[in-house]
Amino acid sequence: MNFALILFLLLVATGVLWLADKFYARKRRAPDAGEPWWVEYGASFFPVILAVFFLRSFLVEPFKIPSGSMIPTLLVGDFILVNKYTYGIRLPVINKKIVDINEPARGDVMVFRYPENPSLDYIKRVVGLPGDTVEYFDKRLSINGKPVDTVADGEYVHRDRLYASGQFTETLGEVEHAMLNDGDKPSYVPQVKQFPQRENCTYTNNGVRCTVPDGHYFVMGDNRDDSSDSRVWGFVPEQNIVGKAFLIWFNFNEPSRIGFFH
Repeated sequence: MNFALILFLLLVATGVLWLADKFYARKRRAPDAGEPWWVEYGASFFPVILAVFFLRSFLVEPFKIPSGSMIPTLLVGDFILVNKYTYGIRLPVINKKIVDINEPARGDVMVFRYPENPSLDYIKRVVGLPGDTVEYFDKRLSINGKPVDTVADGEYVHRDRLYASGQFTETLGEVEHAMLNDGDKPSYVPQVKQFPQRENCTYTNNGVRCTVPDGHYFVMGDNRDDSSDSRVWGFVPEQNIVGKAFLIWFNFNEPSRIGFFH
């Protein structure tokens, strides 16, 4: 379901009714006459839908985290807000950028349209920028030949599976964040798909090396051994970007998680 398209169609429909009432029907009603049903249930909703459409399309959009690929940064059930303008202003529905503002930076948590199925929204961390060479061998991340600073930080006990993963503090660009690795899982990338510009990647039994094409980004989940990401299905085109995630605004099970994250 394309919610943006549905919201746009509702906006157009209620807008037409609002204009028809304001400039035609209202002038022909008796002063003491009530509003017809099409005004009460149609035109009257136009200002509300317009406000929601503008807010969701150009400022912030809410999302719910559906999977554990970004643990420990984001948990299943977190409700988050995404900044829609930090990477540029885009036309609603078609997602075409019309105003440049900023570009994604290493370490950003980014929402984007899944390249294989753009009707789905994914969320991952930006690791590689256009032109970067990203290497992930033996569960160690390097960018342009330089190992990314990673410091062991104890264990993370998963809430629903009753097992622990190794937790690390990783520094990507100017962002320091938590990341998980399971020492007992293999280093190779399983179930690699055929994706555009796959020739930019080399896979071995120890991991993968990719050179990021122009206009694309390489993304990974913070839960490194439980994330389907650019290692598996390839690069994120610039035109698929939705925005930058920045705030957990609710979690039914853990209200204490509400707040900003990085």
